[in-house]
Amino acid sequence: MAELFDKNKRILTAYLVGVQTAHLPPGEGAELLAELRELVENLGLAVVGSDLVPLRQPAPAFFLGRGKVGEVIAQAKAAGANVIVIDETLSPAQQRNWEAESGLAVIDRQEVILEVFADRAHTREAMLQVELARQEYFLPRLKRAWTHLSRQRGRGALGGEGETQLEQDRRTVRDRIAHLRDELAEVRRQRGVQRQRRLRVPVPTCAIVGYTNAGKSCLLNRLTGARVLVEDKLFATLDPTTRQLALPNNQKLLVTDTVGFIRRLPHGLVESFKATLEEVVVADFLIHVLDVTDPNVDRHQATTLSVLAELGADKKNLLTVFNKTDIADLATLESARLLAPHALFVSARTGAGIEALLGHCADLIARELGATELLVPPDRYDIIARLHQVGHIQAQELRDDGVHIQGRFPAAQSAVFAPFVLNANGGQAGASAL
Repeated sequence: MAELFDKNKRILTAYLVGVQTAHLPPGEGAELLAELRELVENLGLAVVGSDLVPLRQPAPAFFLGRGKVGEVIAQAKAAGANVIVIDETLSPAQQRNWEAESGLAVIDRQEVILEVFADRAHTREAMLQVELARQEYFLPRLKRAWTHLSRQRGRGALGGEGETQLEQDRRTVRDRIAHLRDELAEVRRQRGVQRQRRLRVPVPTCAIVGYTNAGKSCLLNRLTGARVLVEDKLFATLDPTTRQLALPNNQKLLVTDTVGFIRRLPHGLVESFKATLEEVVVADFLIHVLDVTDPNVDRHQATTLSVLAELGADKKNLLTVFNKTDIADLATLESARLLAPHALFVSARTGAGIEALLGHCADLIARELGATELLVPPDRYDIIARLHQVGHIQAQELRDDGVHIQGRFPAAQSAVFAPFVLNANGGQAGASAL
């Protein structure tokens, strides 16, 4: 159904249908419907109406009851809608039933999110990941997407009567999926090589995670001076960006901005984006950014933590950061403190609270490293410079016999500092070999 979102064609009109099911907290159906409206408008569709349907139990044929389906179709046609958007995940059969009943295009929340991702992807990796998710989504829905399925084409002596157009289309999509997986495997291999090169000179890493439009890219720009696209819309950027910054103690840190999360993120997208989100898995710690001004910040927090758990990153050290404090009132800030008592409060736009965040990053890195006392000869400032790069120097003093250093350094860098380590008696553990 990609033709629905072709920006070179006329603007289509959409009628949105939200669902408040029994398992959703009161009011969440309306919140999700408002989020769906923003997603649809970002795709260039004009919303001409919406309806929030209370539902005790999903019906197998349409998800909604047949009587309500008739009401929705009548309302959509009366409003002049070309497309009905259901804020749930429909099965292929349910989607076909809706289209047969209404005579209109019918899409679900999952398809909308896929199209938003497709619209935002720019790098080869992101485009491959989105395309794989889309092909896997459309494969069981091909019968809905084509109108010439009754044709048959012979395949010579081995083809018998021939295969239907639907069978040909399915085979083409399966081949495309296999090809995309091979390409993504090559991308992952290349990323692995790049990561190994970084690990030769280990530098601590962190990943910025959070709900979409929480201000992650803006925070990366503020921290590192990067120029990542910043827009006030969902999924403004999908491509991961890694930049280096120097903490107040001169410790270097690699910071990666990741794709934003959203409630009901299609499972296929989580799977397809693991090559991108693996930066979250391998990071030393995470910065979880929350929009303090969003009335649903508690649910956004829960969504992000849920996706992190699915990625296997829920056990990592996590710095919770409330962003956009420059436009928040006191009551909002107090409510946020109750939600996350140990969180930091910053404004990526004005820079307020950024120094405190950098200090917490330095402290977190230091806690992960082993405490060490060193005595470096005064003519080995190359070693001291290296220690500043790879570790956290807490104290440094020039003495007659050399430079006395107290700090924390990763075990992987023991070849650098081991010859200068002081033992319990104040003597060096070994002679300098560097």
